[in-house]
Amino acid sequence: MPPVYLSGFGNDFATEALPGALPVGRNSPQKCPYGLYAEQLSGSPFTAPRASNQRSWLYRIRPSVRHAGRYRKADAGLWRTAPCHEAEIPPAQMRWSPAPIPPEPLTFLQGVRTMTTAGDAAAGTGMAAHIYLITQSMADEYFINGDGEMLFVPQQGGLRLATEFGIIEVSPGEIAVIPRGVKIRVELLGEPARGYLCENYGAALKLPERGPIGANCLANSRDFLTPAAWFEDRDTPSSVVLKNGGCFWRGEIGHSPLDVVAWHGNFAPYKYDLRRFVPIGAILYDHPDPSIFTVLTAPSETPGMANIDFVIFPERWTPAEDTFRPPWYHVNVMSEFMGLIYGVYDAKPLGFVPGGISLHNAMLPHGPDADAFEHASNTALAPVKLANTLAFMFETRFPQIVTKHAAESPLLQDDYQDCWAGLKKHFNPEKR
Repeated sequence: MPPVYLSGFGNDFATEALPGALPVGRNSPQKCPYGLYAEQLSGSPFTAPRASNQRSWLYRIRPSVRHAGRYRKADAGLWRTAPCHEAEIPPAQMRWSPAPIPPEPLTFLQGVRTMTTAGDAAAGTGMAAHIYLITQSMADEYFINGDGEMLFVPQQGGLRLATEFGIIEVSPGEIAVIPRGVKIRVELLGEPARGYLCENYGAALKLPERGPIGANCLANSRDFLTPAAWFEDRDTPSSVVLKNGGCFWRGEIGHSPLDVVAWHGNFAPYKYDLRRFVPIGAILYDHPDPSIFTVLTAPSETPGMANIDFVIFPERWTPAEDTFRPPWYHVNVMSEFMGLIYGVYDAKPLGFVPGGISLHNAMLPHGPDADAFEHASNTALAPVKLANTLAFMFETRFPQIVTKHAAESPLLQDDYQDCWAGLKKHFNPEKR
């Protein structure tokens, strides 16, 4: 059966997989229905203001203290956590070709490769940007990320995320967010999968304020989907892998930990179809800042300077007159990790392909390549639809430090900076 979802973002949901499993009128009755245990999962301090307080009450077959076993150190593979300074390379604009999906069996935990880290996970700031390559579903194995929430961005192949809250199925063009501390099992929907993963160490992702845009457009709350209650009652030998402080720990238990029969609250996984994003833009001349493409933001203590902005560049019309339409050349205080899900990115029609990555760190100049500049500067302007395209950015206020794996990868394009070599000097003081 396909998963069942609840609509809305940040709602106080209530859902049960068995009738009457949710206690009525109280969170922790003396005895829960069906012999369940009551357990609260908190995503914020107890005393956080009501508007930012995140918690859910879970009614489960066994409490989580029975889900850990005795942990022993496990291999983290190519997963890295900030701060991570294992490669010294000069500052430069960087780009990688897509990673091929390998033939050997790789589960989600084996298939994550960290490309950059930023900030400090222990301090609750910054992020890590990863790719994942998955050729095999996790079986009787579960993962808990105690360091941050995870934003999945599939690029090829779909995933089935079995969580303790319910089932999420996500395919290219969609995203899924798993909050910190939520137990998951990652399975393939069919073919092997490749995609991007943002690990957020800071404040939880939320919808950005619209400001003068008003009440509509961008990502609308009703288009976000949270899984309805679903559970497993399976007594079978299983492993639980916990990521904590950048280290991986494995414990053995005798049952599935995805045993939540009912839950209510506002701290839960969710998915979103990026094709439902409602873009806005200039309808006369010039174009606004790319912040108008922000889907989700993780704020910092400095207003307007996000710990992470998740930004997309979707299908859209470009009607502006007497305007250089691609992104302008800029030197940015934020650091941009960019990927392409499908199609062609208008500022980089060559070299930046689906599954690829570019990194433009803080204060490093970047912008359209020479071919894109010449075309945009000289083409006859008429309304044009940028069709069948979807790119994104993980943008952060911190410098993104490249890992050893990324720095030594044969996929790193040594000639990336040559894409600007053809930019000519056009200046002529005698000719306006």
